Amino acid sequence: MKQTLIIFLILLLTGSNASSQTPLWQTLSPVPPMPSADTSGFASVNGIRLYYAIFNRNAGRPVILLHGSLGSSDDWGFETPLLDKTHEVIVVDSRGRGRSTMSAQPMTLELEASDILGLMDILKIRKASIVGWSEGGVIGLFLAIHAPGRIEKLLAFGANYSVSSYSAKPLSAEMKVMGRRYLANAEATYRRLSPTPDGFHELLKALAADSTEPELTPTDLAKIKIPVVIADGQYEQFITQKETATLAHLIPGSKLVIIPNVSHGGPLQDPVSFHKVVVKLLDSD
Repeated sequence: MKQTLIIFLILLLTGSNASSQTPLWQTLSPVPPMPSADTSGFASVNGIRLYYAIFNRNAGRPVILLHGSLGSSDDWGFETPLLDKTHEVIVVDSRGRGRSTMSAQPMTLELEASDILGLMDILKIRKASIVGWSEGGVIGLFLAIHAPGRIEKLLAFGANYSVSSYSAKPLSAEMKVMGRRYLANAEATYRRLSPTPDGFHELLKALAADSTEPELTPTDLAKIKIPVVIADGQYEQFITQKETATLAHLIPGSKLVIIPNVSHGGPLQDPVSFHKVVVKLLDSD
């Protein structure tokens, strides 16, 4: 399963430039630059410096956006300017990604969830909703289970709850090419943002070091009592559709939303449809 996890990490958000013949789910649009933040900085949590930025500060109804494994908070360039019209939006660079530093501690779900809670404490945010993409969605699930009093609502897009849910479908030649292209782009972004620009391959090793997570049990998931949407793309390429549906089924009262014509890169491939799913959850009673 370690090999499958490494492939999963490398191919997250893969895509190519769109053409008239290329299906939407095989493409990724360039992410627009993030808008100007009201405030940004670094929080000292769990032995690292965790980067954050806040938009529409003090508007209330805070929402924390959590990116995927090889991404950064800049991946929310579509969603942030849509969402900050009505909510206070906080974006975060997960430990070792983007502008945040990394320690020698293993990157466990417990540790990464603790980073978010530590940031909330520093920012004096008692409770927030979480919109998580891929690994960010998994962190959101962990928080909903283990810190239920701190999480208002949760949207998890492209998230899984067990290592057994990774798709075993062989990768096509096209997918391998796109994976190599994405990995090169991810490394370039890492070099541009990171305080340790030569540490990208160390980051890959750290992310792939533990192939036993996530492993959330049905008993764990049954503890989640907040409003939850489990979302994914119609052409999700890394997690089986069966497991996504099972995840939604195991969380009491959760809703399953499949966005048409997109894949794991759905928040970039169709940001308008993705945003509609986000606000429908956040604005619901």
